[in-house]
Amino acid sequence: MSEEPFPLHRISSDGGTEHRDVNDAVEEEWIKETTTFERVYEVISRVYDPTSAGQIADRARVSPTTARKHLRTLEGAGQVTTSQDGQTTHYRRSETAIVTEYSKSLLAEWTPEEIASGIADMKAQIQAWREEYDVDSPEEFARELDIDDADSDNGAFLTEWQTTRRNLALAEATLAIGEAIRTGHLTSTGTEDDGDSSTSVVE
Repeated sequence: MSEEPFPLHRISSDGGTEHRDVNDAVEEEWIKETTTFERVYEVISRVYDPTSAGQIADRARVSPTTARKHLRTLEGAGQVTTSQDGQTTHYRRSETAIVTEYSKSLLAEWTPEEIASGIADMKAQIQAWREEYDVDSPEEFARELDIDDADSDNGAFLTEWQTTRRNLALAEATLAIGEAIRTGHLTSTGTEDDGDSSTSVVE
């Protein structure tokens, strides 16, 4: 998933002057009403692919030096993760930040009991797939069938299994976070029979 940078307002269907004037006004208001940190945070919150500080700075309307300073702060807080491409440092949202945001949204919509019921259903479904196809994971399923076409029936099933596994991990993380909020202690909700040995949260 790629980021959704701020200047969506700047995209004009006909390139007319009026559109540009409106877009400029919206951007000026955004800059006026936010701090540099808030703008960098807003931009990085939508970045899922490795992106340079210069690109983030451009979208946030700050200098690269300012962007790097705020990105280091966010990295220290666990909101941002980095990778190197030669001499260039790239930034993106961390899995921790993604899981936390997802969990808060899920907890606002569903009760812990409903989430636990969903976890049980997903575990049962994954176990049924394991028994039906005599494989332990979607990756093993793919290797067995040599799937090349993601649009084929087998490819669609592979995606469904991977998505179910991801949602299971997210739901279990959500329960752990909900319990931590309630008690002040973080505990694991995962078990050895969770339907898959993988703990990958984001595919």
